[in-house]
Amino acid sequence: MNVPDAAGLRRVLLAAVTSSCLVIIDSSGVSLALPAIQRELGGGLLLQQWVVDGYLLTLGSLLLAAGAVADRFGTERVLAVGTAAFTLTSLACGLAPAGWFLVGARVLQGAAGALITPSALALITASAQGPVRLRLIARWTAWTAAASVAAPFLGGALVTLGSWRLVFLVNLVPAAVLARPLAVLRRDASPRPPQPGPFDLASAVMGVVGLGGIVLGLIWQTTLGWASALVLGPLAVGAAAVGAYVARQRRTASPQLPLALFRNRTFAAGNVATVWAYGALGLGAFLVGLYLQQRMGLTAFAAGVGMLPATVPMLLLSGTVARLTGRTGPRLPMAAGPATAAAGFVWLALAAPPLAYWRDVFGPMVLLGLGLAVMVAPLTSTVLGAVPAGSEGVGSAVNNAAARIASLVAIAASGAIVGGVLDDVGFRRGAAATALLLAAAAATSAVGIPAARIRARGDRTRSGRDSHDL
Repeated sequence: MNVPDAAGLRRVLLAAVTSSCLVIIDSSGVSLALPAIQRELGGGLLLQQWVVDGYLLTLGSLLLAAGAVADRFGTERVLAVGTAAFTLTSLACGLAPAGWFLVGARVLQGAAGALITPSALALITASAQGPVRLRLIARWTAWTAAASVAAPFLGGALVTLGSWRLVFLVNLVPAAVLARPLAVLRRDASPRPPQPGPFDLASAVMGVVGLGGIVLGLIWQTTLGWASALVLGPLAVGAAAVGAYVARQRRTASPQLPLALFRNRTFAAGNVATVWAYGALGLGAFLVGLYLQQRMGLTAFAAGVGMLPATVPMLLLSGTVARLTGRTGPRLPMAAGPATAAAGFVWLALAAPPLAYWRDVFGPMVLLGLGLAVMVAPLTSTVLGAVPAGSEGVGSAVNNAAARIASLVAIAASGAIVGGVLDDVGFRRGAAATALLLAAAAATSAVGIPAARIRARGDRTRSGRDSHDL
């Protein structure tokens, strides 16, 4: 796309943030609405499970295909289509007359979310370079963190004061906000360079089956256990499809996922660090949330408030982190961030039970929040900055898939890690495992990420206006 001026960059940021927040707010709010959905529509636990799992399945399985579609047809166009589809499927969910209808609408909503997820970040990556890109991603991180914080409160309020249907219908508000900036971005987008040959549908199907099988197996593992054929079967099919996908990318002249990306040290190391870090975040947040409620006796609302220190620093420190990374290069914050978060979980692992929130949990949550604030924006910017022009969508999809699958794997393994019971001993074991994963992310970044500073050539847009006008 054409490099936008300051006003154009603000539109890019608005579109990327608002579309991402659509997916974030919906995911958190729906979990809180499940009891009310079951009371009105019936269906028992099976309906509640598939209202969540149907969405996660299509969202996770379609990421690679959606990234490839964005690279071929344009991130602006795919983001606009994904947002429109997400709005329509949200309306269908909110008006669902029966449980089967709601599950079908959620499956389609997950597919729309898959179009949005890689395209939002790819839009930023294609619009700016260097420190400008880092500042945009830092602000995107801050605002999406704010959405993550606000989503449970918003969802709880909508369900308590109104109806579970409002959790879906509220998505029409940000969709309306997005209409104008997306229209302008599509109008101003430069034509995509033609890609040779037709769209590789076979690769897309292999990617969907591969990620879908892995995601489905990990989802079912939480209720059926690792020995179930309904877990092992999808995992085996998914692994085989991923292998076939990689083999096809090696053979085809125009691969959807250029495997040369993984020969780039920065891209490879950044995605490995993503696996360690997001596996740790999935495991750590899952265990702490459960422990606060099951062992410390807090309500779900109080437990959410107790975990706020893990997200608030990203709201406050995004600009500072962007400036620091611009001066030092990405290696230092990408190593120091997870190391700081690891120190928080070491604190939790060494705390003597019974744990008290202010003495034993508040400090670790602050360290986790500081670590996330320092790590996330440089990690995202560095990984996507290593992707060549024209592959931003699939590069973003790979990073998103790595994060989501790592989190699902870690949560699926949580029972084995804690020993089957989340008592004090099991929680300490889980905290130690989380600290080890974060330490692995820090070590991977320290060894694999180059120390070079982000070049200043991105500090100005093509129009010559200072990027600090953002």
